Amino acid sequence: MLKTLTDEIFVAPQISVADVEEAKALGVTLVINNRPDHESPDQPEGAEIEAAARAAGMAYAAIPVTHAGFSAGQLDAMEKALGEAQGKVLAFCRSGTRSTLLWALTRARVGDNCDKLSATAARAGYDLSPVRPMMDALSAGR
Repeated sequence: MLKTLTDEIFVAPQISVADVEEAKALGVTLVINNRPDHESPDQPEGAEIEAAARAAGMAYAAIPVTHAGFSAGQLDAMEKALGEAQGKVLAFCRSGTRSTLLWALTRARVGDNCDKLSATAARAGYDLSPVRPMMDALSAGR
């Protein structure tokens, strides 16, 4: 279920409370929830995932991304969360796509090579082409 982007970051589709223990066993120390509550009637509430993560000794951040797109505030929050992480990170949403796109936008903004980011995402099964123009603009604007 967890897909590896780098040695330090995993992405996943919607996780359950039980999945938190699997993530902890893999060395995850921070769970980032990129899915807004109530997006689907069958998803667990973010507060349930947060409580499970904190009970397991993991940090938790909620950076919800709707289908409306990405904002500078979301990039700021993701950059801060990743920068403060004390180990491996698991970011999740409905399918893992929004988490991957937000990660890539954040990394492009700090100067990572956009082609390499695209290749990394592709290896995990994600396509960055919907945000590639934004990645290029963020990378050029550094």
